[in-house]
Amino acid sequence: MRAGELRPGTTLPPVRTLAATLGVSPATVASAYRTLRQRGLVETAGRHGTRVRPRPPVAGARAARKLPPAAGVRDLATGEPDPRLLPDLGPHLRRVAADLPAPASYRDAGTLPELAALARARLAADGVPAGAITVTSGALDGIERLLSAHLRPGDRVAVEDPGWANLLDLVAALGLAAVPLPIDQDGPTVAGLRRALAGGALAVVVTSRAQNPTGAAVSGERCADLRRVLAGYQRVLVVEDDHAAELSSVPLHTLAGATGAWGFLRSVSKPYGPDLRLAVLAGDEATVARVEGRTRLGAGWTSTLLQRLVVALWQDERVAARVASARESYESRRTALRRELAARGLAAYGRTGINVWVPVPDETQVVAGLRAAGYAVVPGALHRLGSSPEGAIRITVSPLDEAEIPVLADTILAAVSPGRAVHGV
Repeated sequence: MRAGELRPGTTLPPVRTLAATLGVSPATVASAYRTLRQRGLVETAGRHGTRVRPRPPVAGARAARKLPPAAGVRDLATGEPDPRLLPDLGPHLRRVAADLPAPASYRDAGTLPELAALARARLAADGVPAGAITVTSGALDGIERLLSAHLRPGDRVAVEDPGWANLLDLVAALGLAAVPLPIDQDGPTVAGLRRALAGGALAVVVTSRAQNPTGAAVSGERCADLRRVLAGYQRVLVVEDDHAAELSSVPLHTLAGATGAWGFLRSVSKPYGPDLRLAVLAGDEATVARVEGRTRLGAGWTSTLLQRLVVALWQDERVAARVASARESYESRRTALRRELAARGLAAYGRTGINVWVPVPDETQVVAGLRAAGYAVVPGALHRLGSSPEGAIRITVSPLDEAEIPVLADTILAAVSPGRAVHGV
């Protein structure tokens, strides 16, 4: 797999066949396959046997190298915020350096009280009961710590389908069994949640707003329905990811406190910059204590220098105005792309965030066609657990200017229906 000799999707030989080929016992091969599954390298595909995962979390020789962008190809696949809309960190770094107290020690480091106080107020304004607070190195790090604190390899966790590709890889790498949680533009479906919980899911991971890849957001009515279902499963861990935070154009409807074990994560990476690896974690007292205890055994703490920088950003009204401007810009671009696609007879989804989800009949054809036309987009297969056969592509709008969106919409139509006349021609 590291050398690229076993490509993603490759089916491995049946246990007894490989045992005979290698001259070892079937139990040895079965044990090896089990280890590969626990490390997230392979998955069981029912009657189709065991196959290499589409995105194994162990880097291969080629994947380990960062390749430069292809000449003439616009990157609408990475999913990063528009760097033109991020706040300038320079003045705040200088302010933090000038006001820095004595360096933090191993004994005293941890969550800064001033950061916790600001986070509590910001979360309370959105209806999140934020009694216990800690910080993690980004949203995915927080999700990993929450799942590790409550679950063991083999446990079942409900994850959105389609969902965040990195989260799907993380669940596999932790040795957990992913249970598909269907979603629509109002968030996880009630029937899907009931099915996942009845099937033994011990944890549920939900994106509050700007769901990746569909742009869905949990509505007020859906939230109330989901809370009623969760009320009957008080021992289930509920993890909420509000990574868009201040960039979201819709109000937050939280599941916090719906069960006895919960964690609500809010990252700063999308509004303030991807290199700011910090997320605030609120949760019930026992869950937060478990996460903090596990952190001390590993990373120790999230840098207090980084925490002070986030405090400075949160306290600057000019930064708040810049984030609000970014929110309006993403909303405008996302709406424009959906409108242009609709005018060409193509459905597109994305209530919030920086991505638009476009159902297509043949995603391989469309991805290749767009690539040839100068656009890199993400195939929907990377975001699915396989429960839905429908094709789709994910388009990140942050690199786009509104003036070029009609041309992109024409190009998408041409890729979906080769030979068909483009809009207005």
